[in-house]
Amino acid sequence: MQCDYFHAARCRSCTLMGVPYAVQLADKQRHVADVLAAVAPDVEWLPAHAGPEAAFRNKAKLVVGGSPGAVTVGILDRGGSGIDLRHCGLYEPGLAELVPRVADLLDRLGLEPYDVPRRRGELKHVLLTHSPDGEAMLRFVLRSQKHLALLRSRLPLVLDTLPEVRVVSANLQPEHKAVTEGEVEIVLTEADVLPMRVGDVELFLRPNSFFQTNTGVATALYRQAGEWVARVDPGIVLDLYCGVGGFALQAALAAGRRDRVVRGVEVAPEAIVSARRSAAALVASGATRADLDFAVGDATDVAVLPPVSGVDVEVGTAGAKETSLVVVNPPRRGIGPTLAAWLDGSAASHVVYSSCNVESLARDLARMPSLGAREARLFDMFPQTGHHEVAVLLERRP
Repeated sequence: MQCDYFHAARCRSCTLMGVPYAVQLADKQRHVADVLAAVAPDVEWLPAHAGPEAAFRNKAKLVVGGSPGAVTVGILDRGGSGIDLRHCGLYEPGLAELVPRVADLLDRLGLEPYDVPRRRGELKHVLLTHSPDGEAMLRFVLRSQKHLALLRSRLPLVLDTLPEVRVVSANLQPEHKAVTEGEVEIVLTEADVLPMRVGDVELFLRPNSFFQTNTGVATALYRQAGEWVARVDPGIVLDLYCGVGGFALQAALAAGRRDRVVRGVEVAPEAIVSARRSAAALVASGATRADLDFAVGDATDVAVLPPVSGVDVEVGTAGAKETSLVVVNPPRRGIGPTLAAWLDGSAASHVVYSSCNVESLARDLARMPSLGAREARLFDMFPQTGHHEVAVLLERRP
């Protein structure tokens, strides 16, 4: 991949830029295999899955700099001045066309960019998410409500200029620190969700929803989990850290039992609302007859959660007749000792662990000696960087 910003030393976010992509992929595979070698000595590594090395990002997280009428969108230099990266080559088609138009629109709107060194101004970031169907979500991260009325009054201009934008919101982030967004989100459009088609499932992303940055590779990750579920054919699937429901919905579609019970648990209430909407659409379409539901809860406290729609979230007890499988997709810190110990002592026959940090994954696997790693696969979500995603199928030892 050729990047003029990188070679001009304007942006060095892509730390592996210039390294041939085949070498990047081989190095990542070697690294994750080496880290897991001690805790998963018998694991079978499936071929790594990689998408395109450029034009893959479905999100743009743009720091806004400059001045009214002459904004920059991209990053800040060490002095806090804006560096414009509106033509970054990582954006997928559609998003790559949208970002420069958003930058031009900001000049017309007259919002005052936040000046980090002087701690004044209002517009901190612009966050864009693009769907496979060409729709987009646009979020303005503001320091306060000072420009909120102006933004509301100019919403028709935003929608006329950017007809592919379905959802527009204002996020309030009043603190002067390196945090992209705040807790308060004000949706300005009638639509409040962005449909995101991922394989055979339609997810519904709200402004605060988490979704993988690389739609194509995320689709492959969900498909792999679905293949493992089909092979195990469990009667019960529990998806922890389920987010908007990607793994749970894929489990509901997986081959095998038509009456499979699938439950998702997630701490974010808005994500559960979205997951239930996707589940209702899937059931209504006739694509699945699974007993599918989601509940708000902290996955790290799963051992003390109440029953979810009549199904014990402890996935049965020792000697249970139903085959059960648990999916975990935690943040970088991993699942931690409490949840690992619970999984190790549970009646679950299999665990699918999706990890974005192989070091925390290795620590967690060491805490679950009753579960052996059978298969693993690297999913390269983030070409040009050292970041990785690894999925592992664990099976209870005899």
